[in-house]
Amino acid sequence: MFSDTPYARRARHHRSTVVTATLALPLLTLAACGTTTAPGTPAGTSSLVDSGTSGGTTGAPPSACPAPTSAAPKAAAPKSSAGASGTSAAKKVRTAVYFLHGAKVSPAPRTVAAPATATAALRALLAGPGRYEGSRSRTTAIPPGTELRSVAVRNHVATVDLSGRYDDTGGSGSMRARLAQVVFTLTRFPAVHKVAFEIEGKPVTYFGPQRIVLNGPVGRADFEDVSPAVLVESPLLGDTVRTPLRVWGSANTFEAEFRLKVTDAAGHKAADVLVRATSGTGTRGAFDVTVPYRAVRSGPGLLTAYFVSPKDGRPVTVDTVPLTVNR
Repeated sequence: MFSDTPYARRARHHRSTVVTATLALPLLTLAACGTTTAPGTPAGTSSLVDSGTSGGTTGAPPSACPAPTSAAPKAAAPKSSAGASGTSAAKKVRTAVYFLHGAKVSPAPRTVAAPATATAALRALLAGPGRYEGSRSRTTAIPPGTELRSVAVRNHVATVDLSGRYDDTGGSGSMRARLAQVVFTLTRFPAVHKVAFEIEGKPVTYFGPQRIVLNGPVGRADFEDVSPAVLVESPLLGDTVRTPLRVWGSANTFEAEFRLKVTDAAGHKAADVLVRATSGTGTRGAFDVTVPYRAVRSGPGLLTAYFVSPKDGRPVTVDTVPLTVNR
């Protein structure tokens, strides 16, 4: 029989603290993208797995949300969630869903409750753009009435089961765009690298009347044709910003170069800087820059990503992100 000495009590307390800290570490890698994100999650099944209509994962994309030199997380992983009794408050997590701007994916902010963040993000995506987003030309290729049946994450692959409405008739561009919207929304989380699709519980190997091949999980790289040459992951549509402005995302431009321009509420060019991604000219690379700007008036502004045409030297706008620009 062991004696309950002060030393023994301290030892038990120390072991308890170590175990608690060790268990907390994997959760810290599952913080969701808000204005910043970071990759990296333990291998194997996520500790936060969606099954049916509950559960979920949190995090950020492994490729488009780079590590601290490219983008670092700000939001901590959830430490508590609402239980069946509703006695604890759910952790709110900022993420993004991907609509379309023109024919290319474009992120829009959403706040969801942990731990069912993957489920909540997809439901927000299926609900379509809000009034503000619609007025800024954000659209969706996903047919209205599409329902989410389940999400399950294992070994960095999210298996998504959607209702039959999801693959209703559409052109090849529409079909690829709606697949990309789901893939980009889920790979915003670091626990998800690729997505496998099911329709009404059956695995999809050929999608839509065009029979798009889905004979395995797909990731962002499989939808380069639906990605803008410069994909700004932060700031997000409608964000309020101030100088200096941090901008990060991914790009695939000639010699990896492009420019970012900030326009303030007076229409004044507050900044116009050259940016170089980690790769380009056919290969998508990451970028993460801090842009000082000088606004003359606070209010609705615009972040413009563009490049100078190597053929004729003219500016070619790639994408625009409406913002509230503070002086």
